Amino acid sequence: MAKRSPARRPAATAGQDVPVVGPREPCPCGSGKRYKVCHGRAARAAATEIVRRPFAGLPGEADWVCLREVVPAATASVRTTPEHGGVDVTVATVLPLAWPGLHRADGERLVGLQAPGSSGDPSRDLAAALLAVVASEPGQPLEQRPAVTPATPRLQDVLDVERPFEVRVHEGFDFWLPEGAEADAEVAASLERADEAVVPTERLRTVDGAYWCRIGERTHLRWAMVEDEEPLLDALARLHAAGRAGLGEGTKYVGAFRAQGLVVPVWDLAEDAVADDVEEPAAAFRAALDEALATTDPLTADERRARAGVVSRQVTLR
Repeated sequence: MAKRSPARRPAATAGQDVPVVGPREPCPCGSGKRYKVCHGRAARAAATEIVRRPFAGLPGEADWVCLREVVPAATASVRTTPEHGGVDVTVATVLPLAWPGLHRADGERLVGLQAPGSSGDPSRDLAAALLAVVASEPGQPLEQRPAVTPATPRLQDVLDVERPFEVRVHEGFDFWLPEGAEADAEVAASLERADEAVVPTERLRTVDGAYWCRIGERTHLRWAMVEDEEPLLDALARLHAAGRAGLGEGTKYVGAFRAQGLVVPVWDLAEDAVADDVEEPAAAFRAALDEALATTDPLTADERRARAGVVSRQVTLR
């Protein structure tokens, strides 16, 4: 007597959320195939696809990039949409033990921006962590980054994008703990290590996405800019050729790096410069840059040479 084939569940339709299982396990969609050759393929594709500007469309894109890449200790408050509970969450540069998230006993929910992700889209990774923290019980850390799938929403899908992204820079990581609380030995040791790595940093008030910092005896300004790269490089070249690339006496443009799809120019400042000293020069530079961005004339020979110099001094942060 012939064996009867085991009954198969109907295959999942397009867009259906399929749980992640082991690669050799049957795919939960009911196709009868192993997960790795069924919906696991789409999950792997989502994990390896690099999103060039993961924070585009969020208020304060430049600040999201800076908190993710260059600012040691800072927080900002976000709120999920009503569909996702309308919950306030604190996004932070780093959390204890590099946790992706934490739901403190006092009810405050935090998500760590600099925790490693599991895909090529930090927005999707962070949204997965944020939703996991929202769903967790008070007093629970999120110790591992949740896996993401093509169906996992992005920050742009779960956050109230009408709410301003207002950054607060901290001198250390005391914000990890509620006021008056004491950390256990493991968290206390992590706090001490994190505090030792902090460099003095301040966000400028007159322009967006610019951060003054002091590293050892050197002082810098790192300024994330949201303009598309090619016109921005042209504008920077025009200012260089005109001798207007500095931020005042004792300053020097030293290059730029790319981070999360944005160009981040860097200036050396006078050794004793504080953030307030850069506010007016930065505002003046922003006005000059906007003027250069609006110029549509072809680059002159001098400007083309200046552009080659600007491009040659770029590095990439991943």
